[in-house]
Amino acid sequence: MTLASIVWDVDPVMLHLGSIEIRWYGLMWGLGFILAYEIVSRLFKKEGYPDSWADKLFIYCIVSSVVGARLGHCLFYEWDYYGAHPLEILKIWKGGLASHGGVFLLILALVWYSKKVTKKSVWWLFDRMIPAVAVVCMCIRFGNLMNSEIFGYPTSLPWGFEFVRSREWQELYNRDGVAQPCHPTQIYEMLYCLVAFVVSWVMYHKYLLQKYIGLITGVSLLIFFGSRFGLEFMKNPQVAEEADMMLNIGQWLSVPLILLGAYLIATCRKRKEAF
Repeated sequence: MTLASIVWDVDPVMLHLGSIEIRWYGLMWGLGFILAYEIVSRLFKKEGYPDSWADKLFIYCIVSSVVGARLGHCLFYEWDYYGAHPLEILKIWKGGLASHGGVFLLILALVWYSKKVTKKSVWWLFDRMIPAVAVVCMCIRFGNLMNSEIFGYPTSLPWGFEFVRSREWQELYNRDGVAQPCHPTQIYEMLYCLVAFVVSWVMYHKYLLQKYIGLITGVSLLIFFGSRFGLEFMKNPQVAEEADMMLNIGQWLSVPLILLGAYLIATCRKRKEAF
């Protein structure tokens, strides 16, 4: 009896305009940032802050997250190659972005932004940004799905995907001689981003927990990177070096962010803001 599975044969190029390709992945990055800007600008407006805050924040976020994600991939995953070919780092259109690098540089950029613009704690800012961050992450993972990349190990579950356009999946198929549905971990990651969005939104709008500065951010970091840590156990290695590692690179990079989340939760009462 053949188990049910989903044959995923989606073209990563959404549209051809002559020699120009519009790819789903790039479109999802752009859409994510547009939606994030709208979410944060509406929130700032609701709280009575200047429109210029959202405009400046938009620039800080785009530059830091894209540059950080690119450098994170090059430094953490393929430094042997990029160290020998440094100019290849600039060729971002060839792919290779790591979310952990984007988060680390985003935190640094927003520390500077908070000091220069809001004059408030960076965690005050993140508490208001988390729903927007979750939307961006959902869009990016959808882009990964459309690219047939960053998926999991073979599974017998009925929602397994056959990523027929993926070189890794084709090698798996050719080796075993049968189609191997795999965990669509991109969808799993979209789901925990959705959970982070809903939880942070409810904490802010229903329970007004933003008065405990850093609490919303801390809870969301545990959702994001606790889930990411667990899902890495079912994901294919992104680089060959990860194959023999007890914990892969993504898991090691998740640990400090999980610890940061726990710290923010434990200390949030000390940062209570008067309403």
